Amino acid sequence: MRCPRCAAAMTPVERSLRCAGGHSFDAARQGYVNLLSRPAGAAADDAAMVAARRDVLTSGLYDALTAGLVDVVERVEAPPGCVVDVGAGTGHHTAAVLDALPRRVGLALDLSVYAARRAAKAHPRLAAVVADVWEGLPVRDGAAGVVLDVFAPRNVAEFARVLAPGGAVVVVTPAPAHLTELVTALAMPRVDPRKAERLAETFADFTHGPTHAVRETLRVSGAVAASLAGMGPAAHHVSPAALEEFAVRRDEVAVTFAVDVAAFVRPRG
Repeated sequence: MRCPRCAAAMTPVERSLRCAGGHSFDAARQGYVNLLSRPAGAAADDAAMVAARRDVLTSGLYDALTAGLVDVVERVEAPPGCVVDVGAGTGHHTAAVLDALPRRVGLALDLSVYAARRAAKAHPRLAAVVADVWEGLPVRDGAAGVVLDVFAPRNVAEFARVLAPGGAVVVVTPAPAHLTELVTALAMPRVDPRKAERLAETFADFTHGPTHAVRETLRVSGAVAASLAGMGPAAHHVSPAALEEFAVRRDEVAVTFAVDVAAFVRPRG
């Protein structure tokens, strides 16, 4: 890891991370380290959003997404290095990737303290930090073999910096049909139909790698559907009262899961 203040290498000393420049960051009792230089603000997932994400992920509804993520990671043939999950949330997907890559360690990075608390306990080879991807990743140049980005912001310049040559960014994005039933019922923001095109443009300097598409429709209870709506960024646009009413009034809902997993490989030259 590297210091977010001066970019010097950081090493663990007792229950803190310290650098040669004299900066020190103490671990919270829950096991994560907060590297932010300011409060996270409203952009960070709150406790309710993280709890909703935990409930949905542990229910198995996103197992196909997790399997697709692992499939692409295993086909990338990444060079040695750690696994960095940007916007890791509870660490659920990161833990599955680390299970598939038993010789690697991982770093779960999220803007939310509530997410970092859970990620710190998600896997024995996973460390968790609270950090802002737009302020730079607390990772040394070329130290990562894989960067995971599941529905998270993409700082491509930083991804390229921390990846070893031949390393890959594995990105999960929603397709236009993703959760379309909930989007319509709750007036949530719709996925940009040009999202895949814009993603390719963002990674124009990378080589396109393996892909995996997940398409399925499941029937879930109203309560689970409300958790699906409340677990992601769209929850910032829906009131808790609206979600609660939706959960109570709907016995069962058909929900479309449509996500794309794609790898973008940093050139070796």
